[in-house]
Amino acid sequence: MSIENPKTESPIEATEDRPLRVLIISGSARRQHGCPGLDSKARLLMQRMVAAIPAGWQVDSEDIGNQHGQPKIQGCNGCVSSSMALCVWPCNCYGPGSTSQPDLMWNLDLYGRLARADAWAFVGPTYWYGPTTNFKTMFDRLVCMAGGNPRPDLIDKKDTFKAQALERSELWPELNKNHLEGRSAGFFVYCDGGGPDLGPDGRPKILKHKDWFDPKTEPYQDERLAYQGLVWQCRYSGIEVPDNLWQVADSGEGAPYADDQADDLARDQTFLEKFDGWVGDFTAHVKTKGVVATNDDEKGAVSTTNV
Repeated sequence: MSIENPKTESPIEATEDRPLRVLIISGSARRQHGCPGLDSKARLLMQRMVAAIPAGWQVDSEDIGNQHGQPKIQGCNGCVSSSMALCVWPCNCYGPGSTSQPDLMWNLDLYGRLARADAWAFVGPTYWYGPTTNFKTMFDRLVCMAGGNPRPDLIDKKDTFKAQALERSELWPELNKNHLEGRSAGFFVYCDGGGPDLGPDGRPKILKHKDWFDPKTEPYQDERLAYQGLVWQCRYSGIEVPDNLWQVADSGEGAPYADDQADDLARDQTFLEKFDGWVGDFTAHVKTKGVVATNDDEKGAVSTTNV
């Protein structure tokens, strides 16, 4: 049993028939129309980056922060643990326009927008030694980009036993591939060094049991490692993440949280210079690499027909 392979060339074969496409995603949980009532630093930085992208490029941007009345990105159901062939590309556990399980991955067409772009830029803060829930959930739902099943019709959309049989069949190696391989991604992580919480000994000021917290044994000293899981997921899936496009910067260390907002960040020239340097490195990398073959450039573009 076999299927026609519409494109056998390298997924990074350059073409000259369209402009470069960049997708920028802001991953903070905060939004003006959410509980905080204030926009995030990530949104400010996303807009700053949009303005810095060279003229003629196609720039797409999205804020996946929480907002009143807006659906959230639904969680991954772990289908891949039952069978790789049960994990459909793009994820069909949910669908567009659902009233029972509204899902931003589909409602915002994030699968299609990621597939259409040559490069992705992710900007977000650290939450307790890790990425925001929003970013982590989005990347959990992107497990299907690394080997997911592009033919849900072969498993009656979601039949576990048919999926397991497909995974054992001779057909599966033809279907099992990295669907977004060849693209590039950059990550800019920002932190506040603990804000006003830490004392001179590196421990939280309000901590009573000081001996239970040893700052020398914290998970990592390099705060960019908060996003290491997302970076390695990209690399594992064939997405290029050069080390110089994985950066971190601090702002607001020691300041009360009330005085460490987006408008305060806009006056932190040291921080902005580092961010602008990262944007410059990202732009240079994308320009040098050039256009990659995306799903719009080949047959079988991502669409809602897989749902």
